[in-house]
Amino acid sequence: MNKNVFPRLDVEAHISVIVPAFNEEAAIVSTIHQIAERLRQLTNHWEIVVIDDGSRDQTANIVRNLPADLQTTLVRFSRNFGKEYAITAGLEYATGNVVICMDADGQHSSELMVQMLEKWREGYDMVYAYRKDRAVESRFKRWGSRIFYRAISLGGQIHIPRDAGDFRLMDRQVVNALLSLPERNRFMKGIYAWVGYHSIGIPFTPLPRSHGESAFSKLKLIQLAWTGVTSFSVMPLRLASAVGALLAVLSFTYGMFVVIDHLFFNESVPGWPTIIASMMFFAGVQLLFIGILGEYLSRIYDEVKGRPPYIVAEVLKPKQLNQNV
Repeated sequence: MNKNVFPRLDVEAHISVIVPAFNEEAAIVSTIHQIAERLRQLTNHWEIVVIDDGSRDQTANIVRNLPADLQTTLVRFSRNFGKEYAITAGLEYATGNVVICMDADGQHSSELMVQMLEKWREGYDMVYAYRKDRAVESRFKRWGSRIFYRAISLGGQIHIPRDAGDFRLMDRQVVNALLSLPERNRFMKGIYAWVGYHSIGIPFTPLPRSHGESAFSKLKLIQLAWTGVTSFSVMPLRLASAVGALLAVLSFTYGMFVVIDHLFFNESVPGWPTIIASMMFFAGVQLLFIGILGEYLSRIYDEVKGRPPYIVAEVLKPKQLNQNV
């Protein structure tokens, strides 16, 4: 056990489980029932907060009609804002001194909450689950994950645990720290790592999805990874500087070679094709790095506009849910 952590053996756990959901009408009921059954075994004080991230199906209506004994709060967005913002809203509406984030598709086993709570009682402020093995995933995800973590480690100022996701337990002080961060371009895996606190990982294997397929397409995964890189790493900017310096040295060296060759060996400078190809190459590199600068500037632009990261259209507490049945 870490000597710097202090046990919470006498602290009563008030557990809030936040469940971001997007088009999960087929799985949401079984997921909520499994979570509630496990929570009843762990504590007398618990709640479930479902964040409907602009679902186009009946997810919100199904949650509205859940029985009151499931103690489920519904937070419905006005449109789809994305999972990162749904998690942020869940943290804001959670009231417990222990907050656990789980997916709505049933892939996060409720049994792991027992181990997480044990680690919390040992004194850890954050307990995250990380994948044991990615062999069952597609080659795209496996290689994409490797490239992403390598990019973050090269230029980042924080250490993001490899293969850790949003399935985690957080103490109230961690939640308060997360909510104090004002940025609107949110990459939660990086933010979890940035706030620090005593953390420990638990290996797990995701369960098969009970229904449907993941709403995260390859394009969305790439966009999320790029948000993470630009939010927590200056590696792209440093890479642009390094490539620019290298090209400048090569250009100067080649220029000196041409001048010396012409003055001392009376050789004529060959060829328009070489000149045109070089100009197109350098123009392409410049445009690429201008685009990278534009990505960082666009994030600054999003921040200074001051728009809220999400809009809540409706909040229904368990008593209100019961009245709407």
